[in-house]
Amino acid sequence: MGNGIQVRDRFADGAQYIGGKLRSGTSGRHHDVVNPATGETVYTYELAGTADVDAAVAAAREAFPGWSGATPSERAEAMHRFAAVLAEQADDFAYVESLQCGKPIKLSTEFDVPGTVDNTSFFAGAARHLEGKSAAEYDGDHTSYVRREAIGVVGSIAPWNYPLQMAAWKILPAIAAGNTIVLKPAEITPLTSLMFAQAATAAGIPDGVINIVTGAGKEAGEHLVGHPDVVMTSFTGSTAVGKRVAEIATSTVKRLHLELGGKAPFVVFDDADLEAAVHGAVAGALINTGQDCTAATRAYVQRPLYDAFVQGVAGLMETVRLGDPFDPSTDLGPLISHAQRDRVAGFVERARAYATVVTGGEAPGGELAAGAYYRPTLVAGAAQDSEIVQSEIFGPVLVVLPFDTDDEGIRLANDTPYGLAASAWSRDLYRANRATREIKAGCVWVNDHIPIISEMPHGGYKASGFGKDMSAYSFEEYTQVKHVMYDNTAVVRKDWHRTIFGDR
Repeated sequence: MGNGIQVRDRFADGAQYIGGKLRSGTSGRHHDVVNPATGETVYTYELAGTADVDAAVAAAREAFPGWSGATPSERAEAMHRFAAVLAEQADDFAYVESLQCGKPIKLSTEFDVPGTVDNTSFFAGAARHLEGKSAAEYDGDHTSYVRREAIGVVGSIAPWNYPLQMAAWKILPAIAAGNTIVLKPAEITPLTSLMFAQAATAAGIPDGVINIVTGAGKEAGEHLVGHPDVVMTSFTGSTAVGKRVAEIATSTVKRLHLELGGKAPFVVFDDADLEAAVHGAVAGALINTGQDCTAATRAYVQRPLYDAFVQGVAGLMETVRLGDPFDPSTDLGPLISHAQRDRVAGFVERARAYATVVTGGEAPGGELAAGAYYRPTLVAGAAQDSEIVQSEIFGPVLVVLPFDTDDEGIRLANDTPYGLAASAWSRDLYRANRATREIKAGCVWVNDHIPIISEMPHGGYKASGFGKDMSAYSFEEYTQVKHVMYDNTAVVRKDWHRTIFGDR
């Protein structure tokens, strides 16, 4: 695939993938997929309505007995083929991901697509490890053991910042455990989710195991979460929307997994490698144009290093190359939309009243003016309780604050409602270990920020939600536990019955 016309051709039948086939939505409303680097519309489709959600759930229900009844090795073999198909189509996936998101092609090529292939291979292996507990006689002549079983139809909602990877994180553990799934991607970035489902079909995963409905959150999303035949909901997005998802899911007693907002602290102690910390802060803050829940957003720097850190980060940010996402030399692409760019700019403009914008703080002109670009921005001198320190910005903005004692640095790091990720920078083992213990976040990096791997869990504390993506922890969340107990004596145990019912 090489241009927008080919994208239109590939999805000419619509942006819903139900029962193994593309089809059009039935809402009567259309939506544009826009390249945020140029403002060009690359695809227009009809949104899903509630009838499409019902059809997708029905397809998933129909596929569930066969898929959950397959042996673990059969599911694993299909998923290994799935990983191979994804690898074969890697260039297409990278192109479309960058087209719909505006992210640099080197990010899609080196991070998003390989990470998705690796995640698929990991869960292909995990499918063969759906284990219960060992059998034993815990109660006299009775033998007990625990089974882990698939739960049924999962309804998931994925965000727009990593459309391919987030679709994979929702779909793969669910189907590896024997479930079937209906995924709603963000309306503005549905294309790689649809391609992901098509690749699964090409690999031999049965029709109906993976279904995609592309519709608005208020209509398709809420209907999916509240659907009586959906037994679990997994949602990644803002904390505000997560609260609404939880409210709907609770009303139907669904299992719930929420990966919500973040405001990751980047804590630099005075014995840290300053050059490494400066480079780590810029990379951690600007990954995916800052549109990452784990991005470094609050740098707390112990006072002896503070001035040099501010100077170093500002200087490095000014060398970052903004440009065409398909130019391999581009470091930073646009934000997802002009509306998001304006939202980010609003935070920075309001901060000028109480803080200093050290560098950035503006949209570039010239040949980039048509896109949703915003320069890398460093803000200093803000108070801990200010909006720019406490609220999730979701853009290429880093706020830096000084601290004096280790106690103060850790206290400030924990002083937001969020707890998704954090990092601590120190050459001292004691300091690093203390930070990993006391910072309240689902992931704490030491002398690094951002790397993730399939084998380890991703998920938050506090208002950042609960539940894990990736790893065996994620796999187990998509199973239910059953206690099985049977009598070994092959005789009627009248003594036990008498205890309950008396002598009759």
